Amino acid sequence: MPTARTAANGTAKNVAAKTNGKANESMPNSKFHQLFMEELKDIYWAEKNLVKALPKMQKAATSSALITAIANHLEETKGHVTRLEDIFEMMGKKPQAKKCEAMEGLIAEGQEVVDDTDEDTAVRDAGIIIASQKIEHYEISAYGSLRTLANVMGHKNAAKLLGETLQEEKDADSLLTEVAETTVNAEAASE
Repeated sequence: MPTARTAANGTAKNVAAKTNGKANESMPNSKFHQLFMEELKDIYWAEKNLVKALPKMQKAATSSALITAIANHLEETKGHVTRLEDIFEMMGKKPQAKKCEAMEGLIAEGQEVVDDTDEDTAVRDAGIIIASQKIEHYEISAYGSLRTLANVMGHKNAAKLLGETLQEEKDADSLLTEVAETTVNAEAASE
């Protein structure tokens, strides 16, 4: 029995196979393609604003492992912005950002954690990890969906780039879990 994932992948392959490349000619005018472009604008805004927010979270953290994880993800996030710009170019469009209300809220929530916790504490670090993982989970869902849409439309190069970013977001989430579980949470519980 196929799972939802294999069913979705099979559907994407079936749609791509049925189009024989013809849909790509009319695809930029379709509502489906417009949805894809709107979602690209949304995540582009999100990533650009994360480039501004991550240094603040890094500065507020005290755990060396968390500081390093945030610093590394900041560099990856800059690369995500560049990849998105490449995808816009592949679509024949100039990169354009559209305010992402969800990311704006998640960034604000992260700032609240910093504002509401004491400096130089593991409790603050635990809060930063929670806020960061909420952001990662949002990005994982956004990039997974975008990759699926790109595959359905036959945009293989865009799907490949989106898949690379998706994997980096998953890896960042796993690293945050590791930092929380190996040091930060136990230290926070003892404060």
